[in-house]
Amino acid sequence: MGLESSVTSPTSAEGSLQAQPLITPSIWSGFWATFKRDMLIAVRHRGEMANPIMFFLMVITMVPLGITPEKGILQILAPGMIWVVALLATLLSLDGLFRSDFEDGALEQLLMSPQPLYFQVLAKVLVHWLTTGLPLTVMAPLLGVMLALPAEGFLPLVCSLLLGTGCLSLIGSIGAALTVALRKGGLLLSLIIMPLYVPVLIFGSSAVSSAIEGFPMGGQLAVLGAFLAFAIMLAPIAAAGALRISVNG
Repeated sequence: MGLESSVTSPTSAEGSLQAQPLITPSIWSGFWATFKRDMLIAVRHRGEMANPIMFFLMVITMVPLGITPEKGILQILAPGMIWVVALLATLLSLDGLFRSDFEDGALEQLLMSPQPLYFQVLAKVLVHWLTTGLPLTVMAPLLGVMLALPAEGFLPLVCSLLLGTGCLSLIGSIGAALTVALRKGGLLLSLIIMPLYVPVLIFGSSAVSSAIEGFPMGGQLAVLGAFLAFAIMLAPIAAAGALRISVNG
């Protein structure tokens, strides 16, 4: 018996070592499958993807016409105005983050999948940021020119939007998950998410304003980076729990 146990134990240990690496590829394969699927859907529905970008462009274009074309006043308004409109444009596209999957039953399949829902939510949020937050960030310098933004503010604007729009997408996923089962959850989504967006808005616009006035902007960008790190860790977990409540509750 001792000889048999000594012979079988290495085999069982070897089998467990061989089975253990199979866990990691399954997690990332689910992540990439969800990412590729959502990217393909976003590319096929270019009109919906362009809506936040067109909203961003039109509102910024109307600001000099509706307020004043004076350069001095536009320079003061530019950082806050660009950030507010970018926030609203991101909020405009959040309602559809999980809704199409909920309506066609794909969301229930994700909930029953053996793969962690955290990575599925993270993949969807990444697609949302690539199709909404990143285009808004790329367009921001051009619209900054329209608002007479000083040259010192362009780099801080891009850096703050890169960090901030990621936070907006991650935080917004929680509200989108909570309201996914509601027929008209857009207003409720805004009420839930807007208070959580306020710190990101304050530090994002403050970074640009500080750079224009000649003050260091590193502190504000560091805070935005910390917000983004915490949002990556916690927001998908909260959104996954909200999805389970919305679908199963």
